[in-house]
Amino acid sequence: MLTLIACLCVKAQTSEITITVISASEEKPIPGATIYFEALDQGTITNFEGVATFNEIPYGNHAVSISYLGFETLNTSVQVSANSNFVFKLKTAHDELDEVIIQSSRSTRTIQKIPTRIEFIGPEELGEKVTMNPVNISMTLRESTGIQMQQTSLSSGNTNIRIQGLDGRYTQLLRDGFPLYGGFSSGLSILQIPPVDLQQFEIIKGSSSTLYGGGAIAGLVNMVSKTPKMEPTLDIMLTQTHALGSTVNTFYSKRNEKFGVSIFGSGNYQKAYDPEDDGFSNLPETKSVVLNPKFFYYPSEKTTFWLGVNGTYDDRIGGDISRIENGDNGTDQYTEENLSKRLSTQAVYKTQIDSIASLSIKNSVSFFDRNLAIPNFNFEGKQINTFSEITYKRETTKTNWIFGANVYSSDFDENDDAPLQRDQKDLTYGAFINNIYDFSDHWILETGLRADYDTDFGFFPLPRVSLLYKNDNGFSSRIGGGLGYRIPDIFTDEAESINFENVLAIDKSIVDAERSYGANFDVNYQTQLFNTIGFSINQLFYATVIDNGLLLNPANNGFFEFENAPDRIVSKGAETNIKFTYKDFRWFLNYALIDTQLNYLPGNPQRPLTARHNAGSVWMYEGEKWRLGFETYYTGKQLLSNGTETTDYISMGLLIIRNFKFASAYMNFENFTDRRQSRFSPLVLPPIEDPVFPEIYAPTDGFIFSIGVIIKPFGNHHDH
Repeated sequence: MLTLIACLCVKAQTSEITITVISASEEKPIPGATIYFEALDQGTITNFEGVATFNEIPYGNHAVSISYLGFETLNTSVQVSANSNFVFKLKTAHDELDEVIIQSSRSTRTIQKIPTRIEFIGPEELGEKVTMNPVNISMTLRESTGIQMQQTSLSSGNTNIRIQGLDGRYTQLLRDGFPLYGGFSSGLSILQIPPVDLQQFEIIKGSSSTLYGGGAIAGLVNMVSKTPKMEPTLDIMLTQTHALGSTVNTFYSKRNEKFGVSIFGSGNYQKAYDPEDDGFSNLPETKSVVLNPKFFYYPSEKTTFWLGVNGTYDDRIGGDISRIENGDNGTDQYTEENLSKRLSTQAVYKTQIDSIASLSIKNSVSFFDRNLAIPNFNFEGKQINTFSEITYKRETTKTNWIFGANVYSSDFDENDDAPLQRDQKDLTYGAFINNIYDFSDHWILETGLRADYDTDFGFFPLPRVSLLYKNDNGFSSRIGGGLGYRIPDIFTDEAESINFENVLAIDKSIVDAERSYGANFDVNYQTQLFNTIGFSINQLFYATVIDNGLLLNPANNGFFEFENAPDRIVSKGAETNIKFTYKDFRWFLNYALIDTQLNYLPGNPQRPLTARHNAGSVWMYEGEKWRLGFETYYTGKQLLSNGTETTDYISMGLLIIRNFKFASAYMNFENFTDRRQSRFSPLVLPPIEDPVFPEIYAPTDGFIFSIGVIIKPFGNHHDH
């Protein structure tokens, strides 16, 4: 009996242990790493020093799993005795290295050490959005808190991105740091960017012009492309929807010591889709092809040069179903056709001068040709944009300096046969300086100043400042603000909604550039609940004010002209993001309050087509073989331009993915409750030969079921 009691006492002995997690390459602490004892069902995350503490761990040998995004998961064991301390090094996962580096900041810092608030969508989440919509990036952006994808045309599907209630023209789209599209491409831009060859999304909300110039009053979205690794990658993605949409995406990449290549190709065909059976398309007939090869040269370990070419052909026609399917039969049936062709080049040279200094030179040239045709009217033009930039960086342990200069040009040339010649040329020179300084392990300050000069609209000084505080207990907070501006052009949401018909050119002698100032403040907290459930919360408050807002107002004889608003546009609100994690389960909750007031109208009303209240819930299971996702989104009531209040609605989606060694198969039930605007109010009003289109405030296509497969001949790494 005494022997048994002694054994039980020994077995019951426990100890407090500490585990420190550092990177193998730099031997720096890794905050936020997950440590989990499966047999004990205990887990926690490391603090900002990379340290985690466990109480009452039984003596003996225990299996432990240590993981962190961008690093290889370490499965090992520890021998626990009195007051045990352990140090583990995580190796970088070479195929996911770029995930932990935020490129929008122009520095090489991780997101935990950047004072500017940046939202990050990594490969795992991006891969799931790709299966939901492999055709374009609208799904990825739409489900981010505070972002609305506003459809402006039922016939073409044109869609603009609205961040925090502000028009699409106030958001700057970037790809690998290059300004992307804009101008005449307008609402087609979102529809012509397949996401399959993208590595990550980085979203900065609020005035960000100091980083990348004009146009980022509401914020910017930087899409970071996949780059070739030593191991070859080949993804072949085939998708079919019940709405008769067929998509093929392929991506291949490979590099050796001196050279690398990546090739992305995409083809999509969508049959005109009419779920109401009212004879009018809710999805246009679409034929699109995208080809994007890139060539990389590595003359040394310190230098990289790459050259990319992007070609896009997109033909979409929507409207009367019988005319789309049978052609012109002599009746005056309404259709809208958009035929667009795009060709762009990107060239980047980067070199590491020494251990702390680097130089980057980049250039892009973009050509866009679009023909928009409706009955009795045609809008056709070509646009050429160029962008060149040189950047010098010095990065030490405590401070980062970035110096740069760039030049941006835009040249729109309307068809010479057009009755209204609305050609516009703009040339802008810019210089910028940015500094990030670590006062201590807890306080980091970022300051920047940009000076832009536009040859027509003058000089724009753009200061910005951000401050980050973080402690060792999972708490951090950021506060920042800055100025912004935007050069006016005719390609606004309002002009596009009337197909630019009778819209007069910008009169640069009377129209001023739009200017803005804004600020945001957020707090973050992450911890472990009951030693097993990961919990994090982010609470954001923001405000943006726009002066000289560009308005399209009626003029004489049925024309429309652009003028500056006599008073301000004020957007303010709050965003809440909550995340729970337990083993392979994730649960995300979000809420956005968007209060966008038009002070130039009597009573300072809420901006039309902007819901004050939006909320979402995303539940996910991410196992080795199965991945499941269930989404619920609430969109609150909105005002139409005539003051009418719309109904609120809830949409739901379900995604199922089965992973195999060399492939993944998936089914997606998008909006399976079939919420669409035609259930609440008409989408098209007669007469059929000259229909009237009410404003779009809800989904128009309704429930879409899709199935697909991603074939990976070199193995399934679950990065899609």
